[in-house]
Amino acid sequence: MTQVKTKFINQPENLTAELLEGYTLAYKDKVALGAENIVVRRNPKPADKVAVVTLGGSGHEPALSGFVGEGMLDCSAVGDIFAAPGAQRLFQALQMFKRDAGILLVVLNHSGDVMSANMACQLAERAGIKVKRIVTHDDISAGVGQPDSERRGLAGCIPLYKIVGAAAEEGKSLDEIVEIGERFNRQIATLAVAMGSCTHPQNGALLCDLPEGIMEIGMGQHGEGGGGRQPLVSADDTAQQMLASLLQQVTLVKGDKAMLYINGVGGSTHMELNIVFRKAYRLLTERGIDVVDGRIEEMLTVQGENGFQMILAKLDADHVELLKNRKADAPYWTTIGN
Repeated sequence: MTQVKTKFINQPENLTAELLEGYTLAYKDKVALGAENIVVRRNPKPADKVAVVTLGGSGHEPALSGFVGEGMLDCSAVGDIFAAPGAQRLFQALQMFKRDAGILLVVLNHSGDVMSANMACQLAERAGIKVKRIVTHDDISAGVGQPDSERRGLAGCIPLYKIVGAAAEEGKSLDEIVEIGERFNRQIATLAVAMGSCTHPQNGALLCDLPEGIMEIGMGQHGEGGGGRQPLVSADDTAQQMLASLLQQVTLVKGDKAMLYINGVGGSTHMELNIVFRKAYRLLTERGIDVVDGRIEEMLTVQGENGFQMILAKLDADHVELLKNRKADAPYWTTIGN
């Protein structure tokens, strides 16, 4: 494979192995490689508690392995750049966490991830491994009210990891954790916007082609089009347009508690993300909605794509407690807790 000259890498075919090695060396007190391309907690939780496992392609750092740690994920099965891990690798991860309490597998709704999860869960069932799944589908670019199967999983998986991870750390049963997680899953929506593409780190190919001065609302996390191309407008106008769409999916009324996150996808500055958050926050508070949890971070990136994802969720009382008030200690998410 020809070496790409636009990034600080070595051989493109070694990208995933080398980035995971560097990551686990940097945070060796929190994470480790349990097997090839399988990231696990350095200090495992007791086996009488539910394990939380996820899967996904690399190239979106810090997602998803950056959220392996106490109070969040127990394991991340990692695929190649922008590609799901194979079913056998995921099955290997499930075997590593076999326990009477069971495993919660969190799957982002992308065809490769779902296919690997389906096959691995079939193998797990034959091996007597207790697994239940939550499939995230927070992207609303397919249209408000579309079936879950038509909606992709975006960065809304990250707060879900925190909520179900905290519930598992508390010792809740697998059924209880699934109920808590699915309730949150029904009350969250994400919408992405991009105004500049990025290149694939292994071959240098453009993920999409956006002309200068044009933005696309609904862009997927691999450069998939969202059908919402329009002239670039101000931060305030962009935030207002995106929030209006999210509020059609997430029902919020005066007095409700909400979560508002702005996820940078790699190329936009925190200056820009702060300005967008400011407008969305003000619009929500004008409606009497209590934004109890806000974040402006790069959680799930798309290499150097210029844009962001806006994530909105209604929070029930238990979601607030698990999200805000329970300890987490992962390399890219720390909550002191109580």
